[in-house]
Amino acid sequence: MPVIAIVQIPMPKRSREDAVRSATSTAPTYRGLAAKGLLRKDYLNGDAGGGGVYTWESRAAAEAWYSDKWREETTKRFGAAPIVTYYDTYVTVDNVAGTTTVRD
Repeated sequence: MPVIAIVQIPMPKRSREDAVRSATSTAPTYRGLAAKGLLRKDYLNGDAGGGGVYTWESRAAAEAWYSDKWREETTKRFGAAPIVTYYDTYVTVDNVAGTTTVRD
């Protein structure tokens, strides 16, 4: 069952230009994670900081990515420790596709 991980990094909000530049520079890394179970990532930039909304094939796939090494590197890169929260997702409404999906 897919799982959603919300990663929050407490940091100052960036300008749109800086946020887009940062996201596009790291996008190839996340595109490469498809084989490891990453289905989608949306980058976040707001008053509460930065981070991402990740949809993974499973919690195990997500936890494999958010390792102690990842936490250390992310903390060093942004100067703040990331907070990861996991959510089960049983129903998805996709208005682009015009579908509602219910998962067992």
